[in-house]
Amino acid sequence: MTEPTILHATFTARNGHGDQVADLLRDFAETVRAEEGNVVFDAFRLADDPNSFFVYEVYRDEAAFQAHIGAPAGIPFNAALRELIVEPSSQLTFLRRI
Repeated sequence: MTEPTILHATFTARNGHGDQVADLLRDFAETVRAEEGNVVFDAFRLADDPNSFFVYEVYRDEAAFQAHIGAPAGIPFNAALRELIVEPSSQLTFLRRI
């Protein structure tokens, strides 16, 4: 049985852009959840810092994650996100079940 690909992404909205990031992420989440290999795509704002975001993602396997990375919807999302966040891109952390 193949292992799922599990990760979380974090990023911080530039001051005054938190709501824009939330809207962008909300729309993108709907698109990702419709991808065949997506199992979970849950996006959150930190309760104590509304400019900080946390996204938890699970894909059926590595091939499904690679399909997500190569999906056309990611290009405009990442371009728009890059303009709204402090970091150069979202910071990815891959996880492994124990």
